[in-house]
Amino acid sequence: MKQDLRWYDYITLNIYWFALTTRSQVLSPLIVPLLVQRFVGEEAKGTYVGQIRLWSLMVAVLIQALMGLLSDHSTLRWGRRRPFIVAGTLGELVMFTLIGFSAGLEGMTGYWALFALYTLSMVSANTAHGATQGLIPDLVPEDKRGRASGVKALLELPVPLIFVSFVVGDLVSAGNLWGALFALMAVLVICMVAALFVPERPPEKSSSRLDWEPFVRLVLMTAAFTVIILGSGTLVKAAMRLPLDLPPLIHGLVTGLTGLIGVGIAVGMGVWVSVRISVGREIREYPSFTWWVVNRLAFLVASTNLAIFMLYFLQERFPDLQAEKAAGPASRAIMFVGIAVLLTALPSGWLADRFGKKPLVALSGILAAIGTFIVILIPSLNATYVGGCFVGAAIGLFYSANWALGTDIVPRERAGHYLGISNLAGAGAGAVGAYIGGPIADQSGYVLLFTIYGLLFLLSILALGGVQEKRARDVPQAG
Repeated sequence: MKQDLRWYDYITLNIYWFALTTRSQVLSPLIVPLLVQRFVGEEAKGTYVGQIRLWSLMVAVLIQALMGLLSDHSTLRWGRRRPFIVAGTLGELVMFTLIGFSAGLEGMTGYWALFALYTLSMVSANTAHGATQGLIPDLVPEDKRGRASGVKALLELPVPLIFVSFVVGDLVSAGNLWGALFALMAVLVICMVAALFVPERPPEKSSSRLDWEPFVRLVLMTAAFTVIILGSGTLVKAAMRLPLDLPPLIHGLVTGLTGLIGVGIAVGMGVWVSVRISVGREIREYPSFTWWVVNRLAFLVASTNLAIFMLYFLQERFPDLQAEKAAGPASRAIMFVGIAVLLTALPSGWLADRFGKKPLVALSGILAAIGTFIVILIPSLNATYVGGCFVGAAIGLFYSANWALGTDIVPRERAGHYLGISNLAGAGAGAVGAYIGGPIADQSGYVLLFTIYGLLFLLSILALGGVQEKRARDVPQAG
């Protein structure tokens, strides 16, 4: 299906990434936390956000893989991927409308309605997501995938973050939930219409047999990872309930250490079990891969959940920013993160080639930790924005350098299968950090939770010790 591309094809191929990231940055850090807070109150809001994140993200992993598999074998006349994008978008419009109405409910009735609707929204979003990620491999020749991926990176991360800050964040901050949802629906519809101009041709009848084994392995891997997260969360909750008669400072240190250990167990054991279910004994030949996924998951646990709980952190730190009033500063923090991502993502490829990928990944962990501790230690909004710039710069470096490192260490003939496992790291990050971290914050506050995330950035660097990077000088030269 690969063909000559016009300049605007690079936009239509990638425009739906803008919609997907805008959706996630509006729902997860802004609308869902505010509605959960409204339904369950202050005492347990972190715990209940963690529950929603865990189960909805595990559903997302499975649906994304399933829809990718089904769209691979689609022979619909509209094209292989576009029908799934349309179906996912229409499903999202229904879910967003119902979420808007659910805001009028009260108590646990409202919470469980939101839980169900947000999970169903993950189904529709990942129906489109699973198909969208197949567009570049389908349609872009290998010698042009670099520029196509560059446009994707731009539309997938910094541009949506800036858009959310300037447009949707102010609507949420003003208490205009329906305005925010309508803006989000408009983005989805516009991006869907643009994606219809993707130059897909009617696919030929699929000659390959639908192989369900990879999906079955993913189901088992996801189930195992979910059990490990639940077990780690249960142990952390049990430890926090122990009747320890300690001074407040010591009690906070013990709680923080317990939480850090619990997250560490979930990350380390979750990765170890997952790669062995997915790859089997063959993974013994590639020990660097397991450590690479550990590094990736640890970093993403911290960075993802800083955004998820930023609104609650601001409410705790600044008494005048209660309820929806915290949404404006939270979205501005997202904007500064987006700008910093934009500035560092562009030169990160050159820096990785010049100085090596591992040093750049390590630097990203250090920068992210510095940014997090600036936010924690200096109680001002300006410091929060400065810290966000450090974290954003780290994310920009990390996304490019960590992925490039992964592509170097996996077996080339099975790169797609190995790198596909990293999708679990992306979704698992939100699940691990929110499910285990939410109860910690409910008991001991969001400053302590953010401290755990800051330390997790530093711990992610330790995993690099098990990764052997291939440098240009290590590759045999022809002739």
